[in-house]
Amino acid sequence: MSRIGKMPVTIPAGVDVKIDGSTVTVKGPKGELSRQFHPNITIEQEGVVLNVTRPNDEKENRALHGLSRSLLSNMVVGVHTGFTRELEVNGVGYRAAKQGKQLVLNVGYSHQVFMDEIDGVTIDVPNPNKIIISGPDKQVVGQFAANVREKRPPEPYKGKGIKYANEVIRRKEGKSGKGK
Repeated sequence: MSRIGKMPVTIPAGVDVKIDGSTVTVKGPKGELSRQFHPNITIEQEGVVLNVTRPNDEKENRALHGLSRSLLSNMVVGVHTGFTRELEVNGVGYRAAKQGKQLVLNVGYSHQVFMDEIDGVTIDVPNPNKIIISGPDKQVVGQFAANVREKRPPEPYKGKGIKYANEVIRRKEGKSGKGK
């Protein structure tokens, strides 16, 4: 039995779950998420608990069991508390700003980089060296953060670029005159 798949998903107060066949819709204070699950996986609501079950122990069903439970749990957590990703901008003259619904990055190019805020994602820039991306859908938040980081990934010599707040950049020494 899947250790993750057999754990029940607890529904917190203020979150409404509607199961319609293999489609699950979750509504909460942070928004509404809907997802179509594989037809082999069964999702049942018992009071304030959601249980995910599989029909048999075939390889595909075992793989889908834990995945479906994790996706369902992420939906419930997302509409209740939301997900955030923090990015740091490091480098001399590198900074970020928000103009309306756009993120403006000055990251060493001859031009500014503009990124539009997408549906389900909010961008916050508390200071010029920090970007906070938040929203109810974990996958959308993570992908948007990856797209922002992609504009200037951190380099290993000086550490300049855009990195995740919890990311550790492995530094390289660079050229040295010790070859004599």
